[in-house]
This record gives sequence, structure tokens and C-alpha cells, in this order.
Amino acid sequence: MQAPELAVSQWFNTPAQIALADLRGRVVLLHAFQMLCPGCVAHGTPQAQRAHTLFRSSDLAVIGLHTVFEHHAAMTPVSLAAFIHEYRLSFPIGVDQAGEDGPIPVTMARYEMRGTPTVILIGRDGGIRHHGFGQEDDMALGAIIGALLAEPTS
Repeated sequence: MQAPELAVSQWFNTPAQIALADLRGRVVLLHAFQMLCPGCVAHGTPQAQRAHTLFRSSDLAVIGLHTVFEHHAAMTPVSLAAFIHEYRLSFPIGVDQAGEDGPIPVTMARYEMRGTPTVILIGRDGGIRHHGFGQEDDMALGAIIGALLAEPTS
């Protein structure tokens, strides 16, 4: 399945908007999180930061997606900016566009995410190669990233 485009209302840690189409030819790690999600704070977001740091000189693009489907009033862009600063997150982070028909944001619905944390790996061809929910082992995720990075570019 081809990865749907991201629907982002605001970006942090990047001077320009990011489109998946512009990242074709690279491997993309999409980390969906909420700053009030215990699993995201304890594991998922630090894991995404480690991947961003460890694979900095590779073709891996790490993108965070703050996808709020609960506690909307508490998780504003101002709060997210403080969270990004306090946790020293350096990868680009987008705010998932609010859903029109309920609490589920647009990108979360497009990817059929079950919750947060969610890790989606997108291959160089733009296809979804891994769709994980919950805590994922660093070694297992690293092995998948390594395999995707080892695939030839077209």
C-alpha cells in the first residue's frame, strides 16, 4: 500500500513543510505520538530521537506526528513546543490536522492507526513496509530500518 500524504497543520524543527512525495527515494520513519501518552514519553519518542541521531548520516528521514485524539484542550501547539524543548527532540514534528467528523485526526485516520505510539516505516518507493502499534523493541526496529536502507535506490 502506498503511504498516504500527511495532513499537517503546523511544523516544528523544520523551516519548511514536509511532503512524503519529496522524500521518495529515502526511507521514512513516521512516529505518531501524543505528549500525554505514557508509552510515547517513556519509549516511543525517545526511540524516534535515537533513530534520528543514529541514522543521521543515512537515507533515513525521521518525522514525528503529534496526533491528538483525546485531551485536545491540554495538547495545544504551545504545550507541544514546550514538550519538544524539554525532551530535546530534534527531528521534524508535525501536528496532525484535526478531524472534521470527530476526535480522530486526518493522518491518523488515513493510516488507520489504532492509537499511540505508532511507528510506520515507508520504503524508498513510498510504500508502507511496517506498521507497528505500541512499544517496539529497538533491535527489531533497527533491523527493519537497516534492511530497508540496504535496498537499492531506484
